[in-house]
Amino acid sequence: MTDVPATSSAAPVLAAAALLYAGSLAFFWPGIPLYDSVAQYSQAISNTYDDWHPPAMARLWAVLHAIFGGGTGPMLAVQMLAYWTGFGLFAGALVTTGRRWAGWALLVVAAWPPFLGWQAVVLKDAQLTGAMLAAAGLAGWWRLRHRQIPVAVWGGVVALLGYAVLVRANAVFAVVPMVVMLPRDWRPLVRLGVALAGIVAVLTLAGPINHGLLRANRSGVERTEAIYDLAGIAVRLPEAIAPSVDAMFDRAALATLIARHCVKPFFWDPLGEPARCDSVVEPLRHVPPGTLYMTLLRAILAHPFVYAAHRLAHLNSTDRWLVPAALPSAAPPFIGESNDLGLTGPGPLTVGFQRLAGRLVDTPPAWPVGWIVVAATAWLVALRRLRDPARDLALALATSALALEGSFVVLSIASDLRYHLWPMIAAAVAVLLLMDGKRVGEQHRWLTGGGVLTIVIAAAAVARLSLPAPPPSYVGMLVW
Repeated sequence: MTDVPATSSAAPVLAAAALLYAGSLAFFWPGIPLYDSVAQYSQAISNTYDDWHPPAMARLWAVLHAIFGGGTGPMLAVQMLAYWTGFGLFAGALVTTGRRWAGWALLVVAAWPPFLGWQAVVLKDAQLTGAMLAAAGLAGWWRLRHRQIPVAVWGGVVALLGYAVLVRANAVFAVVPMVVMLPRDWRPLVRLGVALAGIVAVLTLAGPINHGLLRANRSGVERTEAIYDLAGIAVRLPEAIAPSVDAMFDRAALATLIARHCVKPFFWDPLGEPARCDSVVEPLRHVPPGTLYMTLLRAILAHPFVYAAHRLAHLNSTDRWLVPAALPSAAPPFIGESNDLGLTGPGPLTVGFQRLAGRLVDTPPAWPVGWIVVAATAWLVALRRLRDPARDLALALATSALALEGSFVVLSIASDLRYHLWPMIAAAVAVLLLMDGKRVGEQHRWLTGGGVLTIVIAAAAVARLSLPAPPPSYVGMLVW
């Protein structure tokens, strides 16, 4: 690659990113622990791990705990550093190539309360977002300036993406598609083949890495998707047919599932609640995962439209499209989970910021369904554009966002907004990479995407104005 003469210094925007990192760290210190955070910290300090939560994160936490001491602070520092590094490097590279407004706009995106507020929560989703951003930012810093990526930098990118793959079970659908879009000379069929092979390879190796290398005990987490989908099919079938879903539920079990409203599009949690539905699905926890998924496959083939109705209902919920206003599990928390491990949350100054974020998550810029349209529009614009580093990176980011969102069609059991943080941020960065103001003939693509986005958001707004309000709490959602 040849160097492109710098038109502006990156120093001001990089300094701003560094100051925003320091300010975020001080403002949110020592981070906000949720239930998952407490469970992982308990594993880190006890040196006993299971795979319900990513053992890679708990292992990292154990190392940081040994070096720096206890609490969530070291993990907050890591994920905030990765987050602001990614945004800062992208912003700096854009500024040096004459895209000053786009570079500074990226820092505005990074500071948007729903994004930054969730990055303050010590959680695998924030770790994933930080790792992906840092890896993409490192590549972008060199590529956007038309420079070869040094071998040492490639090592950092690979390490970050490897961690991202291990820190969330479904991250493979974001990481592998992004990686295969980066080589410039691969044909589309080659990219598709490598992506499919890469996804299969990662899924195959994840178990041996988690249970062998990281020595995590099996928790049965791999059964949750099959249990959720089998129950979702059963409760939607006519009473005379439902018990025949490969004999997984007899009539008494089915009646309990229906009477207690165990299957909800919002999340799978009622099925695991001891006081409600756990006893009904408990026998399925002893079925080998392979047998369970083969049973699910037979049920899908026998009742494809019922399965589709179940999955589409959940997809609508997790994408937060035709749903009521103020659907829970969107706002970043402002207090930590109660615990006896000494984990505390940040001070009272953060409450106002997180409450603001809580209000903003009920506005269109925080609805995942809208960002899917944005990512698809960016993907189509990039696909038709002549190759250059900005186009290539935008296409990779948009592909990553769409692939992860696409995986939720068949692999998702909850509607938390945090699951969509990376696709939303990746879509925003992709758009800013493409908005250089110099392209002719693309206006109609942006306008078409804007029209689709307007229709999608309008439908979502009507649903929020007309549908009954949901309970405001997790406990309320269990029985709603």
